[in-house]
Amino acid sequence: MDRSTTQPVFLGIDVGGTNVKVGVVSNDGKILAQASVPTEAHLGPDHGVRQMTLAAHQAVQQLSMPFEAIAAVGLATPGTMDIPAGMLLNPPNLPGWDNFPVRQKVADALQRPTILQNDANAAAYGEYWAGVASEADSLVFFTLGTGLGGGLIVDDTIVQGEHSHGSELGHTIIEMDNGRLCKTGQFGTLEAYCSATALIERFHEAMQQGHTSSVSGRMDDVTALSPLLIAEEAEKGDELSRVLILEMARCLGTATTSICHVIDPTMVLLGGAMTFGRHETEIGRAFLERVRTEFRRRAFPVLAEKITIDYASLGGNAGFIGAAGCARRALNRGLL
Repeated sequence: MDRSTTQPVFLGIDVGGTNVKVGVVSNDGKILAQASVPTEAHLGPDHGVRQMTLAAHQAVQQLSMPFEAIAAVGLATPGTMDIPAGMLLNPPNLPGWDNFPVRQKVADALQRPTILQNDANAAAYGEYWAGVASEADSLVFFTLGTGLGGGLIVDDTIVQGEHSHGSELGHTIIEMDNGRLCKTGQFGTLEAYCSATALIERFHEAMQQGHTSSVSGRMDDVTALSPLLIAEEAEKGDELSRVLILEMARCLGTATTSICHVIDPTMVLLGGAMTFGRHETEIGRAFLERVRTEFRRRAFPVLAEKITIDYASLGGNAGFIGAAGCARRALNRGLL
């Protein structure tokens, strides 16, 4: 599939609860410049827009081009949101930013045509456009972190849904009875089993049940329990850490099966901050293989044989690359 046209450059903005990441991205998905500043979300949405503007100008100033050379801006933020209206509704990671017209505020500040997209959807589009899925026609993307986000791309279309809440893969139900409680108040969601929050909770529960772990010896007032700590001890051979990580992979493989039976994608990618060292570590390789094994065990044989499951490739840059790609897509379709 040829996704290239010519010439223009785009700006991608990825807004997180902690930092704003911005990149100037070429028409073929290459990073030309990037910058990052603290979001300082607690100071309110208008201050957040000023931080986005600061980072945007810092990135563009690294290049020998005027800001007006930016063809369009893609803005990726956490939900909940009304994407067509460009509104943040009640974003959990940005408290106090309720009912905020973020797209128009950024467009006014930067004086460039701007679109809004969910951050996980944008990261998925980044991988689809410029990452390891660039030859795929369709993609399932999981972003594993504090929670579990997701994105679905089908034939260059982001599945955002009628009400801007499509592709919420973390809220797939994988346990109907006696399911674990998710932070949304639902029971049995994938996020309640496959997230940093869930891994830490399950470790504490195991310790209360009398299990032992070398992780305990590394925890003190300075070093708190984290997925990184659990992964490091799993890599060293700690049995409890390894069991919990691989159980999470089993749950993820089960959900992957259900989603693949719905859209039959070319590829499934695992991204985000909690990927256990990816291919570079034994526990990262074991995690991926357990997801694949559970998928092969449960999926239709033709899907088990043909769908690729792997780690994503763009890391923390996927959000702003994908946001820029969404802006490019909208401009090429005459939507900006």
